[in-house]
Amino acid sequence: MRRDMTSRLIAFGVIGLASGIGAFWVAAHALYQRAQIPTPPVALLVGWSFIVSGLLSWRARPDNRLGPVMVVTGFAWFASILQEANNDVLFTIGSAVQLLYLAGFLYVILSFPSGRLPTALDRALVVAASGLVTVGQLAWLLFADARSVFCERCSANLLAAFPDGAVAGWLVQFQRIAGLAVTVAALALVAVRLARASRPQRRAMTPVLLAGIVGMAALAASTLSDALGAASSGFLDRVSGYAFAVLPVAVLVAFLQRRLARGLVAGLVVKLGEPGASVGLAEALARALQDPSLSLGYWLPAESRYVDIVGRPVILPAPGSGRMHTVVERDGQPVAVLLHDPALEHNAELVDSVCAAAGLTLENERLQAELRAKLAELQESRARLVEATEAERRRIERDLHDGTQQRLVSIAMSLGLLESKLPGDPGQARPIASEARAALVAALDELRELTAGIHPTILAERGLPVALEELCARAALPAQLQVVLDRRLSDQVEGAAYFVVSEALTNAAKHSHASVVRVTAICAGEQLAVAVTDDGIGGAGVGVGTGLRGLADRVEALGGRLTVSSPPGRGTRLIAEIPCG
Repeated sequence: MRRDMTSRLIAFGVIGLASGIGAFWVAAHALYQRAQIPTPPVALLVGWSFIVSGLLSWRARPDNRLGPVMVVTGFAWFASILQEANNDVLFTIGSAVQLLYLAGFLYVILSFPSGRLPTALDRALVVAASGLVTVGQLAWLLFADARSVFCERCSANLLAAFPDGAVAGWLVQFQRIAGLAVTVAALALVAVRLARASRPQRRAMTPVLLAGIVGMAALAASTLSDALGAASSGFLDRVSGYAFAVLPVAVLVAFLQRRLARGLVAGLVVKLGEPGASVGLAEALARALQDPSLSLGYWLPAESRYVDIVGRPVILPAPGSGRMHTVVERDGQPVAVLLHDPALEHNAELVDSVCAAAGLTLENERLQAELRAKLAELQESRARLVEATEAERRRIERDLHDGTQQRLVSIAMSLGLLESKLPGDPGQARPIASEARAALVAALDELRELTAGIHPTILAERGLPVALEELCARAALPAQLQVVLDRRLSDQVEGAAYFVVSEALTNAAKHSHASVVRVTAICAGEQLAVAVTDDGIGGAGVGVGTGLRGLADRVEALGGRLTVSSPPGRGTRLIAEIPCG
C-alpha cells in the first residue's frame, strides 16, 4: 500500500513537472497575458508550489484532504494559463477553467490545517465559489466573443454558441458581484477565526491565513474595481497573484516546521536524563510541542484513573471544551495522558514522536505519581481513622456517662433506700430490690453491648466462625452463612472481617429492603474473602456515609481492599479481601 502510494505521488510529480514546463512556455510566448500572472517564472512558482507542497502533505497525511486539493489547485492554475495560448482549442479550455484554482485556493484557506471544512458556512462558501467558477464561467462563455471581450489578436472562443455582448456583460457582472460577496464573507470568517484562535493555533495558522487574507483582499478590491467599471492599473491583480504564490510556500513552510520539530524532540527529551537537569518533563514537552498550556496526568492501574505529579485527580476535558487529550501507551497499556491545545490534533506525528521519546521518562514519573497518590490516600486514611477513633471514644464516653453510669447511680440509690426499709417494713423493700436487680441486669447488658462494640468477647474466645454465626442469628433479616476457615487468624484480620459483616448486616436491615442476606467468609491461600450479598434495592457505595468509608479504611490499613457493587434495583454485594498470611 505504501509503495503504491509512493508510485502514485511520483506520477503526479512528473505530470506536474511537465505541466509547469508547458504552462511556462505558453505564458512566455503568449500574445495576451493576464495581469494576475506577474511573470512566467512566478506562474511556474505558483503551480509547482501548490503541487510540491500538496504531494508532501499528501504523503505525510494520506487521510488529510488538504494535500490532494492543493495538487488539484496547482494543476488548475497551470490549466488556467492555457487561456494565453495561441490556439483556439487550448484557449477555450483555458477560459473554461480560468478561475477554477480560486475554489481550491479558498478551500485551502478555510480548511487549513485539518483539510476539513469545520462549519456549514465554510462548506456553503466553497460550494458557492465552485459554482461560480464552473457553471457561472461556462454560462458566460456561451455568450462571450473572445475578440470583443479580450483583444482582437486573441484566439477564438469555441464555446460561444450564442454571441451576445449584453448577456455576456450581465453574466460577468453577476459573477463578479457574487464572487465579491463570497470573498468578503470568507475574509470575515478567516479574520474571526484567527482572532479567536489560541496561541498555538495562531502560531500554526498565521502565515497561511495571512497570505490568504492578502490574496482575497486584493482579489476583492480588483473585482470591485471591475464591477464599478473603474480603470485598473493591474497593481491589485499583481498583489493577488503574488499572494497566490506565497500561500503554498507558507503551507510548505508549516509542513517543514512540523518535520523539523519532530527531529528536535528526541534531543530535547534526552536532556531530561542529564544530571542536574532543571527542566521538568511537563515543561520540556510543552516546549517541544510549542504549547505552554500543556499538562500531564499519570495512570494509576489499581484505581483506573489519572492523577497529576503530586497525586491529585486529573479530569479529562470534555468534547468542545477547548482542550483535548492524548493517551500515551507503552506495551499496549496506558501510562499517561497529555492535556493540550486542540491545535495539536492536526500534528499527530509530532505528538507521537514526543510520546515515543519521552515514554520511559513518563513511566518513571507515573510510578512517582502513583507513589505520591498512595501516600496522599494513606494520609487521608490515617486522618479518617484518627477522626473515627476520636468519635468512637466520645461515643463510648457519652454512653457510659448518660447510660450505664446513670443506671449504676440509680441502683446505688435504690439499694440505699432498700437498706433504710429493711428493719421497719420488709414488704415495701421487696419491690425496691426487684427494681434494683432489673436495673443492674440492664446495666450489665449495656456494658456487654459496649464491650462487644469495642472487641466482641465471643470473637476473642471462640473465633470468627462462631462470632459470625451469632451475628447472623441476631440479624434483623434472614441471613445465610457459609464459612470456610481451617485455622485461627490474627486478631486484626478477624476483627476487620467481623465488623465488615456487622456493618453490612446493619446497613442491609436499615436501607436495602431486602428479603434475605448471604454471608460468606472463605480463606483461600493467603487471603480472606468476606462477602455480604442482599437482594434489595441497591444504590449503596463506599463514598456514601461514613460507615462503609470507615470499613474501607480499616481493611486498607491491613493491605486489603473493600469493594461495593450496588446497581439500582439489583441488590448490593460488599466484598472485603484481606491478606491473612
